[in-house]
Amino acid sequence: MAELTTFRPDPDEWPLSSPAPKGGLAEVFRRRYLLKLVVKRQLAQQYSASVLGFMWSYVQPAIRFLVYYFAVGMVLKAHVDTPYFAIHLFTGLIMVQFFNQMVGAGTRSVWGSRRLVKKMALPREVFPVASVLVAGFHTLPQVGILAFACLIIGFSVDATGLLAGVLGYVMLTVFGVAFALLFSALNVMVRDLQNLVGTITSFMHFMVPMIYSYDRIADSAIGGTIWEEVYLANPVATAVLLFQRCFWSGVVDDPSQTLYPDHLMLRGLIMLAIGLVFLVVSQRVFRRLESKFPERL
Repeated sequence: MAELTTFRPDPDEWPLSSPAPKGGLAEVFRRRYLLKLVVKRQLAQQYSASVLGFMWSYVQPAIRFLVYYFAVGMVLKAHVDTPYFAIHLFTGLIMVQFFNQMVGAGTRSVWGSRRLVKKMALPREVFPVASVLVAGFHTLPQVGILAFACLIIGFSVDATGLLAGVLGYVMLTVFGVAFALLFSALNVMVRDLQNLVGTITSFMHFMVPMIYSYDRIADSAIGGTIWEEVYLANPVATAVLLFQRCFWSGVVDDPSQTLYPDHLMLRGLIMLAIGLVFLVVSQRVFRRLESKFPERL
């Protein structure tokens, strides 16, 4: 009888690979049912054992708005030089909080879902993307409140302003996804990153024209210098200005009272292009570090 031989594969010919799909962001949106489940899971975690539940999405921004309006608008008299200061402030606050939520929750997303990451074969990008969608879910109602307030005051709609608002929101979302992908992967490697991100984003309110108008920057010592361009290189600052061009300028009667940097729309388009490139880079870094997730988690 012929002897039976045992087949022993060469490890070099049969390398081990992660069972998680490698389709990246495209795979996440192809499996929308999975993305929907993760979004629902994150929302349920946020509001578990909560009395107010989703109402916290309104209560927290309202408290921040009142604090800033009283401290900056009433005490420091910022409203004297800024017409409709409440609209100016709330417009910037929405964009800043949107970005902070995307980046903060996105940074913690993979580590916070480590049990699912280790047990299920799914695209790991779904967790930071879901965090961005949850942030958008909380932000859109606030945009609706802002639009309603502007309509009551007397909102003058123009095509350029509406395009500026959409561009600012889309551009900031692209950067939010890119930062969430990059930081969520790096946070698995170095857990201190989430604390660093939280510290930086806590100062974002002062790094954009929110509690002060842009003309304070243009008239200051950095106006017309390279430092003004560095200030405008912050995507959140550009997004705030674009959103203010949509809502704040729509309620101010005298256009001379609203100052913006030259070629604001062009700056927004350039920033969007930079954000798309950054998104591609962040996706590649995420995929390269993804193979190390199981041992780190």
